[in-house]
Amino acid sequence: MSALDLRTTSETPPKSLETLQELPVTTTTTTTKKIPKKLTLVPLIFLIYFEVAGGPYGEEPAVQAAGPLYALLGFLIFPFIWSIPEALITAELSTAYPGNGGFVIWAERAFGPFCGSLMGSWKFLSGVINIAAFPVLCIDYIEKVVPALESGWPRKIAILISTLLLSFLNYTGLTIVGYAAVLLGLVSLSPFIIMSLMAIPKIHPHRWISLGQKGVKKDWTLFFNTLFWNLNFWDNVSTLAGEVDEPRKTFPMALLVAVIFTCVSYLIPLFAVTGAVSVDQSQWGSGFHATAAEMIAGKWLKYWVEVGAVLSGIGLYEAQLSSSAYQLLGMADLGFVPNFFAIRSKRFNTPWVGILLSTLITIGVSYMTFTDIISSANFLYSLGMLLEFASFIWLRKKLPELQKALQDSNEASRFDCYVLGTICFSGSYNGYCY
Repeated sequence: MSALDLRTTSETPPKSLETLQELPVTTTTTTTKKIPKKLTLVPLIFLIYFEVAGGPYGEEPAVQAAGPLYALLGFLIFPFIWSIPEALITAELSTAYPGNGGFVIWAERAFGPFCGSLMGSWKFLSGVINIAAFPVLCIDYIEKVVPALESGWPRKIAILISTLLLSFLNYTGLTIVGYAAVLLGLVSLSPFIIMSLMAIPKIHPHRWISLGQKGVKKDWTLFFNTLFWNLNFWDNVSTLAGEVDEPRKTFPMALLVAVIFTCVSYLIPLFAVTGAVSVDQSQWGSGFHATAAEMIAGKWLKYWVEVGAVLSGIGLYEAQLSSSAYQLLGMADLGFVPNFFAIRSKRFNTPWVGILLSTLITIGVSYMTFTDIISSANFLYSLGMLLEFASFIWLRKKLPELQKALQDSNEASRFDCYVLGTICFSGSYNGYCY
């Protein structure tokens, strides 16, 4: 059975999950040989982690926008409103449809080819725009050590070179990217573990309940954009489902561990820094954690945080670029884009055409400001999520077998209501911020 057999109309869905489990992984259009799956549990956990977070880098504007208390509450509550429903849906549908393309396949199965194509367009554009944020974020940290990179041609050249080098690393293979993510994750988090421990004697708990400086107007658009950008993209890993070993077993465990890991990596440094450091609220911009590290421990830790930020940016870039490239590969096999997007490198078995296109778009977008990048990515992504949540609920009605993960029908109904609440939040978010 060829990869194009993944396509079905909305009127003729598979009759059971057993049928779905027999679907082949996505293959290229130039060979019929089965492509071996290479992603196992630990690399998948860290790829998910880098799809979403990559560390607490980038959470600082939440404090700048609304003060310490709202920032802490945001990172405590938002995972329950958004991250957990998205991760649960990804786990359930990725095990049911284990092919490259992920959410594109889900929308096509639920509502037909038009919605599948629409989903693919929204998510691909949001993905490549989002990728552009990571070289920019890296340079934002490095410029605190190398001021020449703050503006002008040095900054532009640094962004271009870093983008090209990171894309070449992605071209060398998903196995390399997966294990590199493990190493990058451990190294990039280490300075925050040290900073959090060293901050304990300096913490004043009353700072956690501060609503912000008097006279400083709260920027709720920046606040929600920061939360949304730091805690979304859980479903991006679904586009790699065809490359995962034993997806039915691996995906749920990987997503569970990644959700816990991500939330803890945001909250502990945020509690430590907001409790130990007292500065003007306006200083809490992107990259402030490096300044806080110097205030808590000295310049040596500041430089370590800077290095960690660069390593985190590399991991984020690699994970997101992999998802975008493999999404194009899956869309090609489904017939939504030309077949040449499914061509893989003979040497590295990677979708090099998808990597190239994603890189070119990323370079064009990377010269926008960091705030404009995340706002654009969030807008397109939230549109796609509305369709994704609707696809999930519709597929549950069409394929009752999908409810097997929630054996009790009342529990399944409660989860549907949970998802409906998330849909309402997504719609409200779009209406308020845009």
